Amino acid sequence: MEAKDDNHHGPAPRTHRRGIYLLPNLLTTGAMFGGFYAILSAMNGHFEHAAIAIFVAMFFDGLDGQVARMTNTQSDFGVQYDSLSDMVSFGVAPAVLSFSWMLHSLGKVGWAAAFIYASCAALRLARFNTQIATVDKRYFIGLASPTAAALVAGLVWNGYDVEPNSGTAILAALMTSLAGILMVSNFRYKSLKGLDLKGKVPFMVIIGIVLVLVVISIDPAAMLLLLALTYTLSAPVFWLIRWFRNRQQATKVATNEYFESDDDLAGEMDEEAPESRQEHRFSSWFGSRKSVKAKTPVRERMEPEYNPPSYDRDVDPPILLDEESQDSEPTDESSSDGSANPWQNTRE
Repeated sequence: MEAKDDNHHGPAPRTHRRGIYLLPNLLTTGAMFGGFYAILSAMNGHFEHAAIAIFVAMFFDGLDGQVARMTNTQSDFGVQYDSLSDMVSFGVAPAVLSFSWMLHSLGKVGWAAAFIYASCAALRLARFNTQIATVDKRYFIGLASPTAAALVAGLVWNGYDVEPNSGTAILAALMTSLAGILMVSNFRYKSLKGLDLKGKVPFMVIIGIVLVLVVISIDPAAMLLLLALTYTLSAPVFWLIRWFRNRQQATKVATNEYFESDDDLAGEMDEEAPESRQEHRFSSWFGSRKSVKAKTPVRERMEPEYNPPSYDRDVDPPILLDEESQDSEPTDESSSDGSANPWQNTRE
C-alpha cells in the first residue's frame, strides 16, 4: 500500500496583480504633455502656441479628477501623479513662458519673478497633498495652480506679439509674482470639486453654459484672462468685505455695551442728584473734573475774582478826597474826632 504524500498541497492561491487605472491617468498624461509642449514652444519663441497649450492642459487636468470620481477609480498613485503633472504644466511651464516672453528684459528681476512663481507652485502642491484629508473640499486654501497658470498664460496670449518694453515687462513681473504669492496665501477660493455632474440640473443651466461658450468664442484670449482675473480677485474682495462687516459689528457691540452700562449706573444713582449723574457722564467721556482742574495753571486758580461794589441808587456814592483836602484841617462840618465825613457832599 502506497503511503500518502503528507506534503501534498492544494492549488496555489491566486495573487492579484498590481496596476493603475487607465482612463484617469491617461488624461493626466495628456495634461502633462500640454505643459511640456508649452515649455518647448516658449523656448522657441512661439508664445501663442505655448499659451494655448497651457489652457489645453487645464482642460485635461479638470477631466481626470472628474472621471476618477465618477468611475470610482481614485487612488494614491493618481493623486501623486496628478501633482507631478500640475507642477510641470502649471508650475514650470507658465514661469518659462513668462520669462521667455517678457521677463528676460528685466535681467535678474525677471528670473527672480519667474522663480517666485515656480517655487510657490511647488509649495502650494505640497501643502495640498498634506492637507487633502483634513481641509474642507468645498474650498481651496490659496489660489489653485491651474488658475494661476491661466492668469499668466492669458496675459501672454493677449500680448504675444508685443515687443519687449519696460512697462509691459514690469506688468508681467507683477502679475507673475502676484499669482505665485496668492497660491501660498490663506485665502479661501470656491472649489468646483463638489459639483455633481451625474445629477439633474435646471434647463436654464444648459442655456447659461451655451451662452458662456459663445462669449468665450468671440475673443478667447481676452475672455479667458477676464475669467481668470475675476476668480483670482474674488477671494481677496470677499475677505475685505467680511473684515469691514466684522469691524462694524464689533464697534456696534462695544458701543451698545458702553451705553447699557452707563444707563444702568445712572439708574442706580439718586434721582434727586442730577449734578452727580451729569458729572459721571462728563467724566466718562472727557475724563474726571479733577484731571481737567489739574491742567489749569496754578496762578489762574490762585488769582482772586474781582467783585465790583454795588451802590444804592438813593444814596450818593462816596467822593474820594484829593491830596490837598486830606492835608487841610477839618472844617466845621467835620466829625468830632477830626475825620472827614466821607458822605458829605463838598460841592457848592
